Amino acid sequence: MDAAATTLSPSTADTDSGCPSGLAPAALPSSPNVDPTAFVRTDDSGADTLELLVQGARCAGCIRKIEGALLALPGVKDARLNLSTGRLRVAWTRGGVDARAISAAITNAGYSATAFDPAEGQKQIDEEGRLLLRALAVAAFASMNVMMFSVPIWTGDFDMGGSTRTMMHWWSAIIAIPSALYSGQPFFRSAIAALRRGRANMDVPISLAVVLTLGMSLYETATGGHRAYFDGACMLLFLLLIGRYLDHQLREKARTAARDLLAMQATTAARISADGHVEAVAAKSLITGDRIVLAAGDRAPVDGVILEGASDFDCAMLTGETLPVSARAGDTVHAGAINLTRPLTLRVTSPVESSLVAQLARLIEVGEQGRARFVRIADKAASLYVPIVHTLAAATFIFWTFGPQILRSLGVARLAEIGVHGAMMNAVAVLIITCPCALGLAVPAVQVVATGRLFKRGVLVKSGDALERLAQIDTVVLDKTGTLTLGKPRLATVLDEATLHAAAALARCSRHPLSRALVDAAGPGKPAQAPQEFPGEGITGEIDGAPARLGRRTFAAPDAPESED
Repeated sequence: MDAAATTLSPSTADTDSGCPSGLAPAALPSSPNVDPTAFVRTDDSGADTLELLVQGARCAGCIRKIEGALLALPGVKDARLNLSTGRLRVAWTRGGVDARAISAAITNAGYSATAFDPAEGQKQIDEEGRLLLRALAVAAFASMNVMMFSVPIWTGDFDMGGSTRTMMHWWSAIIAIPSALYSGQPFFRSAIAALRRGRANMDVPISLAVVLTLGMSLYETATGGHRAYFDGACMLLFLLLIGRYLDHQLREKARTAARDLLAMQATTAARISADGHVEAVAAKSLITGDRIVLAAGDRAPVDGVILEGASDFDCAMLTGETLPVSARAGDTVHAGAINLTRPLTLRVTSPVESSLVAQLARLIEVGEQGRARFVRIADKAASLYVPIVHTLAAATFIFWTFGPQILRSLGVARLAEIGVHGAMMNAVAVLIITCPCALGLAVPAVQVVATGRLFKRGVLVKSGDALERLAQIDTVVLDKTGTLTLGKPRLATVLDEATLHAAAALARCSRHPLSRALVDAAGPGKPAQAPQEFPGEGITGEIDGAPARLGRRTFAAPDAPESED
């Protein structure tokens, strides 16, 4: 047999191995020494649990097959596979089964599995977004319910008795004060942090306006006053939180680009120890110089150099090219590339944090820091807004405290003296009226709507100023072929049914993108028998007992006349 060929074992070549529908090839067996025991956890009930990422599951039959094989193991109590994410969770009686037996059962069924790290996934929980959403919901609740008591006061003030009005104010206070203090947390925290640094941002006057409004309204209610503004404080927070949440969602969509790119890296690796044994370790523990085994179908966890073997790699995530790249001993393999055909031995040249994928993610994160021109204008306006508004509010308070007396003594004008209480109410009114609801809503709302429509059309916006720069583009230059594609080949030639199904039978045993295109066109069916794959050339096998070949013309039909390859 040619040394460059990959021979599938009898178990993987059998039609009962892998996806029952034939929509995915049977996985090549992993190294028997790979041990997932290090990733076993004990849950609250005392049972051992293991979470794996299963590759090759494509249909409901795969779910039944994998779960059935695991539940047949002694001691296994539960096995659940999520077909959409490929995440498998297995639970068994503590000490009842070896984790290697679970991995072996999946491999024997014709699938491959790698450890899933739930701790890393837990870090991605969006605490800030959930806080903003809760605050927005509380502010909306308070606004609607306080209005229920405020509207009768504003519309029937002349016919309403003082005790009834005061009771309405107290009900508004009971709802508004705790709701405003909770929903205003994003602004209060930001304002306090800014003041601690000796600076003032837009959240400082917002927080001051809310606190003073609540305080003055509470004073009015306690003294039986006519006016209280609990509804204004709640509505102000509600409108501002809408803009803050939209802005957060826009940032989160941009951050997801880098996060999804990093998620494409494998979380585990099969490292060869000094004594020659293969052990499963977390990819982030690999260091330069380590040797690892990269099985067919696995994604490279780090950058490395091939020491032994030859194979084809799917580098579409890194280069955008849909066709595989052949690699052999001495060639460099980057993290994120998928090994398609043969097991390889690699020497690590860069740890996870220095891999090419990590560098690309950092470039995306740098691009996300760019801000649109209108955002910069809004930020500049905000920097001017704080001192101007505070000055106006202070001037209003001073004027209405001392101004009427001074003007009367000068004989210039006769203004009613409203005292310190009235002056404070006017100053608070200035803070509320000048609050930048439009400034806080307009920019993020426009960006969210625009980027949302682009996302639906498959365009990822990675920078805050991308929309403005896009509007200035008048020429597009494409540097290579294959750029404007969907990244997934499809069969364009119309073939007769017999030829298509014969080619698909061989293609079902390969992970090559062109083979997958043939399978997609032909649909479910049986794979060929005794398949052997030759990296960069094609695949051989038997169909109904007759030998068959699929691949390059020079490989599949070397004696055929010269034609386009």
